[in-house]
Amino acid sequence: MKSSRILAACVALAALPATAQQVGEVGVDWVGNDIIIDALPDPEVQGVTCHVAYFERSLIDRVSQGNWFEDPSNASIACRQTGPITIGDIERGEDGEEIFRESRSLVFKSLRVTRIFDEANQTLIYLAHASEVSEGSAKMSLSTVPLYRGQ
Repeated sequence: MKSSRILAACVALAALPATAQQVGEVGVDWVGNDIIIDALPDPEVQGVTCHVAYFERSLIDRVSQGNWFEDPSNASIACRQTGPITIGDIERGEDGEEIFRESRSLVFKSLRVTRIFDEANQTLIYLAHASEVSEGSAKMSLSTVPLYRGQ
C-alpha cells in the first residue's frame, strides 16, 4: 500500500509544469524593484531552453504605493535550441500545453508559458502571458524554435 502511494506521488510530480532556475537579477531603482531572469528547460522537448524575464516588485514599493497584491503582467521570453532536440509526448492541439506557471499575486494572477506545436511549419512556439481570474491581459511575448530536419 505504501509503495502505491509513493508511485502515485511520483506520477503527480512528473505531470507538474517545468521548474525555472533564476539566472539573473537586475536592479532597476532605489526602492528594490528588480527584473528577474529565469532559465526554463522545456520538460517534454529535450534541447530547448527558454529564458523568461519579468518584473518583481519590492516590499518598499508595495508599502509606498499601497497596492500590496498588484504585480505587472509584463514578461519577455526567448527560446533557443541548446542541444540536440528530442520531442517527447507533447500536446499537438491549437491550445498547446502549459509548461510553466508561477504565481504573480496572492491568488489572482500567474505568469504562464504555453508551448504550441506548429506542425505544418515544423516550429515550436512559446508564449509568455499572464492569466488572471477576473480580467485577462493583452500583454504577451512570443518566441519560436524551428525544427530543422537533416537535409
